[in-house]
Amino acid sequence: MDNSSAIRVYQRASKSPWDDASTYLLMANTKKGSGSEPIFEDYIYLHRDKAGRNLGISISKSLRDKHCAAQYLEGDEMYRLLSACSAEIAEFCIQHADDFEAIFGLPPDIYMEVAMYYWDIMTKR
Repeated sequence: MDNSSAIRVYQRASKSPWDDASTYLLMANTKKGSGSEPIFEDYIYLHRDKAGRNLGISISKSLRDKHCAAQYLEGDEMYRLLSACSAEIAEFCIQHADDFEAIFGLPPDIYMEVAMYYWDIMTKR
């Protein structure tokens, strides 16, 4: 995987509870590590199956602690966390616009406008 890519196809079995084949990095706050690799402090990965269907998200320990959430989320819990982090997700996805548009078929600013509205609705059901 290219270090600048938000897409990660698994080279070995995932530890997630899903039958996923890849993840898409929706958000990451990074700091420089001792090597050339960035260290993710806060992150959200979208897990996808072989057909590209969204299965759920996984989140960093810092986000779990902040939002009192589990590591792997789906359904209402997933929408609540996505809604709470929507501004950070939008900002991150805009920084990776080429990958984002290749996966989701729309530029991130347009997609995120609708997604943020949808996530908000899903948290109020």
